[in-house]
Amino acid sequence: MHTYIIRRLLLMIPTLLGITIVVFAVMAASPGGISAQSLIEGQNLEPQAKKALEEYYNRLYGLDSPPPIQYLRWLNNISPVGFTFDDEGRISGFSLVKGSYLGTSFRYGRPVGDLLLERIPITLLLNIITIPLIYAIAIGIGVKAATQRGKPFDIGSGIVLLALWSVPTMLAGVLLIGFFANDQYWHWFPTSGLLSIEAEAMPFLPHWTRFTDILLIFFSMCAGLITFVLVNRLHNAALRAALMSGAGVFIGIAMGQSLSAPEGVFWSTILALGIGSLFGALAYVDFTGLRVTFFGITGAIIGIVLCVPWLQGEFIRGFLLDRAWHLVLPVICLSYGGFAALAKLTRTAVLENLLADYARTARAKGVPEKQVLWRHVFRNSLLPLITVAASLLPSLLAGSVIVESIFSIEGMGKLAIEAVQTRDRELVLSVTFIGGILTLLGYLLADICYAIADPRVSYD
Repeated sequence: MHTYIIRRLLLMIPTLLGITIVVFAVMAASPGGISAQSLIEGQNLEPQAKKALEEYYNRLYGLDSPPPIQYLRWLNNISPVGFTFDDEGRISGFSLVKGSYLGTSFRYGRPVGDLLLERIPITLLLNIITIPLIYAIAIGIGVKAATQRGKPFDIGSGIVLLALWSVPTMLAGVLLIGFFANDQYWHWFPTSGLLSIEAEAMPFLPHWTRFTDILLIFFSMCAGLITFVLVNRLHNAALRAALMSGAGVFIGIAMGQSLSAPEGVFWSTILALGIGSLFGALAYVDFTGLRVTFFGITGAIIGIVLCVPWLQGEFIRGFLLDRAWHLVLPVICLSYGGFAALAKLTRTAVLENLLADYARTARAKGVPEKQVLWRHVFRNSLLPLITVAASLLPSLLAGSVIVESIFSIEGMGKLAIEAVQTRDRELVLSVTFIGGILTLLGYLLADICYAIADPRVSYD
């Protein structure tokens, strides 16, 4: 295994070289290419100032050299071992410890490394929240659908997941902003960014000026959570569905009435029917974990909302809650398509192994069904999930391009779009380089996880 890992790490070097060569060649061959003239295009400068600026860019980035020389210069800059240059741009020696330098951005006039250090944590924050959410929902729904093949939950979840997977991320983001971040409808969430301006002066944790408000919110939240959980643990499915449908109708009417008339009446009717039907269908489902989790969170939120008019003190949401408030809509946009596709894959993999001979043999020996499912079947179903996980992080980074642009989040995705639009060669190559490293490391980790999940896999 150690030899295999070392070999794969060494093979990453020519692969990354190939990726960056292709990207550089496309940029160089594009109309206009990358030159000093293209960088100062459209600026109203005097001829002397324009000439001086061209000479500055040529000296700084070597844009007057042939494209192969430009690429080799960039490669030498990012390599920790290579040639050193003097102030005139001539080779002054060779060093084994010169360090890596990603260059200076055309657009920002700042070192690319500093820009990436600012943007990467934001994109990683989105992915750190999104990836566990995707897998938790996908595995729960996929396994349950496989064990109830052909039953209402399997059919209903299949329809819903297919519908979610079919909605483009761009359309979902625009609709979420239009309905839930718009003053015309429900202005529940911010439209852009990850932090309010005033949040920088707030304390880290939320707090209230009156202790009685804290107690009221806590007991109201617990009352709502416990009520909804107890209702959804009733054995009578029809009674559960009726009670939850009534709660959904009440929520829909309240949401509609918060809008201005006459739209309020229309939306009250639509939302009452839609949310009431959704709550009734979810309450009728024979999936205790899903019911309790969804309605428990819903009950806690309803409890908090109902107690708001009774609060007398001032509420300061703090830095942490403000950041979480800004993350809700972007995380929804990044996660719904991922868990929809992964849940269908999980169902297929688990269903295939449920019908395998070893599963029937385990049942014949008297092994409980839960042990057959989770100890035998699910472990053998992990290989397709690991394969998807290898490409999940790069795909989420690609999805971040759309989500960060829609919600004006200053992350890697938005930085990549700005770099391409302005033909920022140094920035485009650096973003591509990092994306290639993440992709290759993802596939390497997948190969290692194959050996952990299935002892029959060997790389010796």
